[in-house]
Amino acid sequence: MLRWLIGGGREPQGLAETGEKLLELSGHTQKITAIITFPPLEACEEKNQLILTASADKTVIVWDCDTGRQVRKVSCFHSTVKCLTILQRLDVWLSGGSDLCVWNRRLALLCKTSHLSDTGVSALIEIPKNCVVAAVGKELIIFKLVAPTEGSLEWNILEVKRLLDHQDNILSLVNVNDLSFVSGSHVGELIIWDVSDWTVQACERNFCTQLDTQQEIKLYQKPNDISIHHFTWDEENVFAAVGRGLYVYNLQMKRVIACQKTAHDSSVLHIARLPNRQLISCSEDGSVRIWELREKQQLAAEPVPTGFFNMWGFGRVNKQASQPVKKQQENTTPCSLELIGDLIGHSSSVEMFLYFEDHGLVTCSADHLIILWKNGERESGLRSLKLFQKLEENGDLYLTV
Repeated sequence: MLRWLIGGGREPQGLAETGEKLLELSGHTQKITAIITFPPLEACEEKNQLILTASADKTVIVWDCDTGRQVRKVSCFHSTVKCLTILQRLDVWLSGGSDLCVWNRRLALLCKTSHLSDTGVSALIEIPKNCVVAAVGKELIIFKLVAPTEGSLEWNILEVKRLLDHQDNILSLVNVNDLSFVSGSHVGELIIWDVSDWTVQACERNFCTQLDTQQEIKLYQKPNDISIHHFTWDEENVFAAVGRGLYVYNLQMKRVIACQKTAHDSSVLHIARLPNRQLISCSEDGSVRIWELREKQQLAAEPVPTGFFNMWGFGRVNKQASQPVKKQQENTTPCSLELIGDLIGHSSSVEMFLYFEDHGLVTCSADHLIILWKNGERESGLRSLKLFQKLEENGDLYLTV
């Protein structure tokens, strides 16, 4: 079941502000594994935008975005479809399961690969030259789509290359800009690839030990503590959800510039970048947190006082503690992720969220709740503005020059 929820302000201003349920799309019998929108072509007369959903019930359903009506269902899959992607320019969509299939807007199967893996395609992205990258186990496979021509009326999908640099299963795969894409694995490997020749631009093998300044060697570490579950990015950085932590990898410096190793108590499932160098994350522990990327100030010659009384300026600083400061400065990161907000409302794992700049943040959880969060400062300003406008319209507000 797919529920579409928009809005949630105190003062109703139409459906976008009331939190009223607009549409409920029922058709799948098991959990939904992928969702994507299929916008219409500009040259196409039919302007309806479509929603595609895949499920563990081995079906894909196409919905009309305006009415919520089920347009068609595809149920010929032999395994769960884990990912969907749209190639807008070719007006086709691809489904990734135990094989890779290419479909047109009318849900006609155009072509497909041979059986790739029992575990299936875990992630799928589009890259230039009518190519796609599919994550299959430890491998990234480059496929090229061949559209019909005068010489051949058939569609075809060809395997071009296999990238074998990962040591474990790939969990995350995204485009970061026009020049690069990035992949992350179960054992904490981040690899940045050139989008044109598919070579490795940069690689980070282990986030969790790179920034450890202590001399201890960790003899055991749970795999989930270093799995890369999700990526987001901006013009300068890639933000990675690694186990329970958050890491900021600078594309130009090719190194981690900030981290929060224990940003949550359990695995971080989803992250997104907000304006003003802010980042939001959600976790299996039911928490949703907002962070801000800040540049660190230079450390003073004396270390920061420690202990309860020294926090408030009492007591004397231990002079011996100042000796390793210079060495610590060399090993520390130039930036920090500072916690600036904690959204408490869910009682179970928060699976993901959507951020709308004008309407706020929508979170969905295993507790069966969908919650809309508003920016209190922004909403207070908007209410004040509306109040002044209403007073002015009623003639109760007199402006003096």
